[in-house]
Amino acid sequence: MYHILLISMQIAATPLLSPLMIGLVRKAKARMQNRTGASIFQPYRDLWKLFHKDETVSRDASWISTAAPYIVFGVTVVLGASIPLLGAATLPLASSDLLTVIYLIALGTFFLALAGMDTGGGFGGFGASREMTMAALTEAGLLFSFLPLAIYAKSAHLESIAAATAGLPVAIIIPWVLCGLAYGIAMLSETARFPFDNPATHLELTMMHEAMILEYSGKKLALMEWAAANKFFIFLILGANIFLPFTPNAASHWLGMATLVGVTAIKVIGIAVGVAILESSIAKYRMFRLPDLLFGSFILGLIAISFIH
Repeated sequence: MYHILLISMQIAATPLLSPLMIGLVRKAKARMQNRTGASIFQPYRDLWKLFHKDETVSRDASWISTAAPYIVFGVTVVLGASIPLLGAATLPLASSDLLTVIYLIALGTFFLALAGMDTGGGFGGFGASREMTMAALTEAGLLFSFLPLAIYAKSAHLESIAAATAGLPVAIIIPWVLCGLAYGIAMLSETARFPFDNPATHLELTMMHEAMILEYSGKKLALMEWAAANKFFIFLILGANIFLPFTPNAASHWLGMATLVGVTAIKVIGIAVGVAILESSIAKYRMFRLPDLLFGSFILGLIAISFIH
């Protein structure tokens, strides 16, 4: 029964909780700007509204525009089932290999960019161009933010990495800090947050992710927005369980499970609020400054490897 519950949580948690994290970030940003802001449950209402709207499809759209929302959303659901939702207590899956997870992230980005270019619109084209440029620069930093910890754990499975870093052994404090910084930069880039992108604007000079989904409406737009929320939640979970490894040991009983869920929730909410504070404190960078920041993420990962014995 315990294992069945864990598997069910793995599959359902990401699509069910991801809109809540988006609402939490928006609420925190509103409070920092002395505004009341919408309810943290507003993203659920937005998705419900979009799912009940009619769609407008471009006459130039091909099968890519039709299939991309389902592929992108499906990839995020598979990712959500593959990551260590509850750290080392998560059941290991074949898809939880580090390289598999990174390739799945890249697959979702690839089809998102294809969807942006498919209709031949100017906005979608430059949005896809910017997105693929950032993705190519981000993947190395993302991989090397995990690689030192994977070398320490002697395993590429995320559950094993979470188990090896649980309690934060003294031997990896320095590489852990460096990897955490590298991961933070990569997370902001992959999830289209400041200073890489502004998720709340449709201005031509600033948008990347929004430019690629401008042609969508109705149900397909809902899937794209939901997939973006899923991706943000996935990165929050990875950050909480790999780079904030202060998690109590959970026995196979209900009390231990409840404690583990509560601690994980606190860490995830803390990271989400941290993202909101960061976004309220800095401005979006110019496009030509972003490669330097992403290269810094890669270098931090390389330095962290030198500290692993």
